[in-house]
Amino acid sequence: MNTFPIPVAVITGFLGAGKTSLLNTLLKDDMLSRAAVIINEFGDVGLDHLLVERSDENIIELASGCLCCTIRGDLINTIHDLLGKRDANEISQFDRIVIETTGLADPAPVLHSVMSEPTLVERCRLEGVVTVVDAFNGWATLDAHAEAVKQVSVADRIVLTKVDLLSGREGEDLL
Repeated sequence: MNTFPIPVAVITGFLGAGKTSLLNTLLKDDMLSRAAVIINEFGDVGLDHLLVERSDENIIELASGCLCCTIRGDLINTIHDLLGKRDANEISQFDRIVIETTGLADPAPVLHSVMSEPTLVERCRLEGVVTVVDAFNGWATLDAHAEAVKQVSVADRIVLTKVDLLSGREGEDLL
C-alpha cells in the first residue's frame, strides 16, 4: 500500500508539558496503529523513545540534536529512509508519520522541511501541529521561553495537560 500523500503530524510543546504522554494515548487509538513515529531527543541521554508504550521498527529516535537546528537534514533523511523501507516492504507498512519534537524546539524549521523539501512534498503532506501546554505552568513558561510562544503560535490544536492540578477559583483564573 503506497498511497500518497502521507499525512505528517507534528506534536510539540515545551519541556515537561506531556508530549510523550499524549503520544502514548494517541498510539492506543486504531487510527494511529499504522503510524511511523519519529521522536526527537536533545541531550546526552535520550529517554522519550523508551517511554513510548508501543515500540516496533516504525519508532525512530533522532538523538543527535534539536530538529529545529542541527538535524533538519537528519529529519529529511529519516523520512526518506522510512519511505524507502516502506516502499521495499522492509518495515511494517505505515499510513502516517508522527513527529514528536524536543521541548526546546522552534517547530517552524521542522514544518518548513516537511512543506518545502521537494521530494517530501511529492510524497507527504503536513496534516497539522498539536501543541501541548501544561495548564498549571503554562503562563510562566510562555512568559519565560520564546520557544514555547513559537510552539503555541503554529498550533492547529492546543492540548492542555495537568488541568487536574488546577483547583478552585484560582485554578479557573489561571486556566
